[in-house]
Formats: sequence, C-alpha cells, structure tokens
Amino acid sequence: MNDENKVQAASAFSLAVRDDGVAILTMDVVGESMNTLKLEFAQQIEQVLQQIKADSRIKGVVLVSGKSNSFVAGADISMLAACQNAEDAQTIAKGGQAMFQQIEDMPQTFVAAIHGPALGGGLELALACHYRVCSDDDKTQLGLPEVQLGLLPGSGGTQRLPRLISVQQAMKMMLTGGAVRAKQALKYGIVDDMVPRSILLDVAIKLALKPKPKRSDVKLDLMGKFLEKTSVGRNLMFSQARKQTASKTQGNYPSPRLIIDCIETGLNKGIKAGLALEASSFGKLVMTPESASLRSLFFATTQMKKENGVEGVKPAPLNKIGVLGGGLMGGGIAFVTATKAGLPARIKDIRPEGIAHAIKYSYDLLNKKVKRRFMTKMQMQKQLALLTGSVDYSGFSNVDVVIEAVFEDLSLKQAMVADVEANCAEHTIFASNTSSIPIGQIAAKALRPEQVIGLHYFSPVDKMPLAEVIAHATTSDLTISTTVELAKRQGKTPIVVKDGAGFYVNRILAPYMNQAAELLLAGEPIDQIDKALVKFGFPVGPIKLLDEVGIDVGLKIGPILEAQFGERFASVAGFDKVLADDRKGKKNKKGFYLYTGKKPGKEVDESIYTLLGVTPNNKLSHALIAERCVLTMLNEAAMCLDEGVIRSARDGDIGAIFGIGFPPFLGGPFRYMHTLGIDHVVARLEHYQVLYGDKFAPATCLKDRLETGNSFY
Repeated sequence: MNDENKVQAASAFSLAVRDDGVAILTMDVVGESMNTLKLEFAQQIEQVLQQIKADSRIKGVVLVSGKSNSFVAGADISMLAACQNAEDAQTIAKGGQAMFQQIEDMPQTFVAAIHGPALGGGLELALACHYRVCSDDDKTQLGLPEVQLGLLPGSGGTQRLPRLISVQQAMKMMLTGGAVRAKQALKYGIVDDMVPRSILLDVAIKLALKPKPKRSDVKLDLMGKFLEKTSVGRNLMFSQARKQTASKTQGNYPSPRLIIDCIETGLNKGIKAGLALEASSFGKLVMTPESASLRSLFFATTQMKKENGVEGVKPAPLNKIGVLGGGLMGGGIAFVTATKAGLPARIKDIRPEGIAHAIKYSYDLLNKKVKRRFMTKMQMQKQLALLTGSVDYSGFSNVDVVIEAVFEDLSLKQAMVADVEANCAEHTIFASNTSSIPIGQIAAKALRPEQVIGLHYFSPVDKMPLAEVIAHATTSDLTISTTVELAKRQGKTPIVVKDGAGFYVNRILAPYMNQAAELLLAGEPIDQIDKALVKFGFPVGPIKLLDEVGIDVGLKIGPILEAQFGERFASVAGFDKVLADDRKGKKNKKGFYLYTGKKPGKEVDESIYTLLGVTPNNKLSHALIAERCVLTMLNEAAMCLDEGVIRSARDGDIGAIFGIGFPPFLGGPFRYMHTLGIDHVVARLEHYQVLYGDKFAPATCLKDRLETGNSFY
C-alpha cells in the first residue's frame, strides 16, 4: 500500500491507494472517541475528492471509520447553537447536501464499509455512496434519529432513503428516529451485504471494483404497490401518515409533519424540489423552541454519562449483584443487571416460586427478542445463565451490591439490612428500591449506615430510563459513585437526590395528581382531564396513570408526604371512597376506566361518578385544566431545587422527563419555567392561590428569583 497519497495530518480524512486501484478513505476525527461530522470537514472532503478525481489509478473508493467502535455517529449538533436565524441553519443543510451530492456524482464507485453506529449524518453519508456493506456485529445499527432532536435529516436523508427502500419503512424510520440492526438493514435494502467484521473490508473492496449499481424497484406486496406506486395510493398513504402523526404528537412537535412534507414533495415533484424543501425545513426547525429544548436535553444526558456520582470519587469494582424479592420490580432489576450490565444477578425470595417468577420475567422478554430475530437463542441462553436464585443467603457472600425490592414496610427493610450485613461481605452496599420511605430510616439500625443507599427504579424497570440514587446523611461518597455506576451499566440515567419523603419524582408528581383529583371532584369529566394533559404533552393523563400504577400504590405515598411537608400534600377529601370500593386500577380490572368489553382501559367507568357523588360537567378548557395541574408540579420542583433535593435544574429536568414523562419538547419543569418567565409562573400561581388556597402559594425561591431577576438557566 502506498503512503504517498496521505492528506495532511490535520484532516479527519486520510487516503491510501492500494495496488489493485482501490483507495481506502479513512475518517478519523482527531481527539474524539466517535466520528461526528463537523462544518469544517466540507473543505477537507472537497480536497480528498479532488485528489481522487485527479488520480487515474483509482477505480473505486472504500469509506471506512478509523474508530474501532463506530462508523459515524451523526453530525456535531453543537454547531447549531451558533445559528442566528433559519437562513444560517439552512446554509448548513445545503452544505451537507452539496457535499454528499459530490460523492454520489463521483466517477469512481464509492462503498461505505459500516461497523458500529451509522446514525443521522453518518447514515446520510453512507446513502450518498453507491454501495453499502455492514458488519453483522451487535454494535452495528443504522438510523436517522433527527426527529428526537426536533429536527429532520438535512443532508439528503429525506430524499435518498425513500428512493432506496420502501417509502413506508423509510418514513417510519424518520418519524420514530429508531435505528435498525444489521440484519434488518439488509432485509429492508439499506445495505447491499452483511458480513462478519473480519471480512468487511475485503467484501467492500470487491464491491468498489464493480461498476455503479443499476437499482431495480423495491420489492413490494400488492398493497405496498398500490400505496407507493399509484397516485391514489400515495395520497392515501401520506394523509394516513399525517393523521396518525397528529394523533401521536398532539401537534406539539413540528418536525414529523415537515418530514412527511419533504418525502412527499421529493417523490411527487422530484429530488431537486425535495432537497430544497428539506434544507428550508431544517432551517426553520433549528430555530424552534421545541428543538432547542430537545437539544439541551441531549447535551444534558450526554454530559451526565461522563460524570461519577461524586466528582473525583471513582466507583468500586462491580462483579456480582444480589436482588432481594422476586416480584415485578425484583424481576425487572435482575433483568437489566444481567442483560444490560452483563453482571451475574443472584435473586433471593422466601419462596421458590418467587425466584422462578423473576427468572421467567427475563425469559419472556428475551424470548420475544429471539422471536423477532433481534438476538440468537445462544445469546439469550448466555444472558439467562447470569441469573441464579436461592431461598436463603447462599451465593451472597461475594456480592458487591444487594438491591432490595420487597414490600414498602420499614421494619421489613431494616431486617433486610441486618441480614445483608450478617451474610454478605464487609464492602457490600445495601441499595433499597423504596419509592417513599426515607433512606435514613432504613439505615437507622445498620452497622454500616455509610453503605446504605436508595436506588429507586420506575416501573416497568426494563423500559423506564430513570433511576433515583438517594443518599442519606451518612452515605459515603464511594457508595454513591458505585451505585451511580451500577445504574448507568444497567442502562439507566441516574440522578442523585437528597433523602426525604417521595425523594424528587414522586414528590413533584403528588401535587399534580392531587389537582387532577380535585378537578374530578369538582365535576370535570375523567376523560377531559386526561385528554387535557395528553394534549399538553404527557404520555398518559393523571387519572389513567393512577389506574396504571395501581390506585392503592398511588394513594399510599400521600400520607408519607403529608407527614413530612404538611397541609399542601393533604389527600383530597372523599377520594378514599375509590379504594374503599376495592378499585385498584388495571391490576384488578376495577378503577376509573373499564377493563372489560371491546376496548379495555379506553372508556371511563361511569359508576365512579355515582361513587364519588359527582355529576360530570365539563366547565374548563383543556388549557386551564393542564395549567392548574402542571403549576403545582413546577412549584414543587422549584422547592426541591431550593432545598437541595436535586443538585441542579438540569437534574430536575431529566428526572421529570425520564421519570414521569414530563413533555420532552418543553425541556423539563425548569426549562419550561425559564421559557414562560418566572414572573408569569408566579403571577399564575398567585391567581390560583386566591381561587383555591395556599396549595398554590408560590415557592419562596421563585419569589426571590423574581426580585433578583435570576432564572434557572
């Protein structure tokens, strides 16, 4: 291989021409763990392409990554912050489009050899190549996740992907932002071949020596042909896509609508019109508050991944984890420990059936993945082998952390602490998955209270991304950092919170739920309350949420919060009748909604109104219902920050979004208050305080901020 054709060292791109006429173009961004596309690369790529054109020896080019773990993880979105207006952002998109068009127009055959993530601009780069081949590795995934940042693919993605694969599949990928694995990428036609990593380069080189492909039409079934190849079908497909998108987004996210517009324009009016609309739409979206919020959330979570629980304190090694309790939570915790963290999990339950139940929980989830071909049977068996169990403490002597997931009973949890201290190693951390009992109380009788901590997961554990790490007064820094590290390895986004009733998430959720209950008792219909909050941006309404988590569980937290914080957490008078009528929600098919008939969980159980002595009568608009519930949550979040329950506004925003589904496009409670203005928040709270009492009294810290002119960001 000749080295004479190396581009200057400062470039992220280097070229090496082989004797067979294939040039290997390597992208390796200096000083970064992953490749991302930056603005300044346009000139570097231009230079390399001119060099390739000028070299008559080069017959084909293979584009590879110099990183061992990824192809190109996307564009560097931090460059968008410098955009002053939509025109600036549109210029960035046009630059990307022009750069990739140059690659597509090159006389030589270009092949993208993909190993690891090829996302966003990374996939758009690969789509501009004439062939794509990927490794069959688990790390390899291809996707266009821009919608998750309130954007759309701005470098030709909305045009090239629907021309390469089924329009419906391309649209689905762009509207959800979900990535596909190697096998799916091959099945859909995104890549031309999938091979073991060891021969990826060899196969790519063979393709580079071929002429450019003449693509035949995508294989479609009869319905697919009607929807994608006829004007009537196409109109129907796009109108249905718009209808479904509007129903899912409630009009809160502008990017999905514009993605559909770009795809439709490109297919009906040609690629030139499609690219022009893509660039102008990208420019508009960059300047929207929704995208600004979603990008700030992305940066916040990326930053959190790099942090230890306590700055400067490294976590202790983690080799084996214990789980106490084989119920729903215990089963979920064991699952993420084995499958995400890759650590052995030893489950203890008082009954063998409990252990069997916990292991079956993992088996069922993994078996679904095998059936959908996301993993092999061998991979599933390997992960299941990490789960073992016993009805005593055998096998617990060498565990590093024991996570307790038993009933919410203080004396039982204290007994568990004593058992773990007697049966486990001296360094073993005791982490309690309590949702409401203060950790200081659980640690009150411990011999090693510095090794007792809270690790609060949200249900279902395999899906919910947040974990609250709760340190009590004497929890050691090493215990905090080690617990944060475990949560991260389990695939969670952990926030460190101060000990106290309800911690952070349940504490800000309680007043919001109480307001929903008061609205119901004042006669607002259940479906109107829930619709109002879904329209606001929550995934489910508050009354439906109570049915989902269990009415008995939801109402148990109130008295604990009231005991610590007083009157503002007092449960709503008369609401106890619901539980007295044995209504526990979805789990016993008896709650606010009906769980029998054709639409279980979709229709309100009208008998609830008689039970509560209420005549439903919708008096308030959706906007006023949502405002009344959300304001109490914002107020409580401000108090939590003021009291040091959370470390920063950033942590408070992430906790609310990942823990209770606070609308991501609003950026979290603190970002939302910042956007509304502290003066507006205080004025609205005072307005409701006059109408409904001191539960709406603005937090002192909000009034202080109003006086000093400070905000949260």
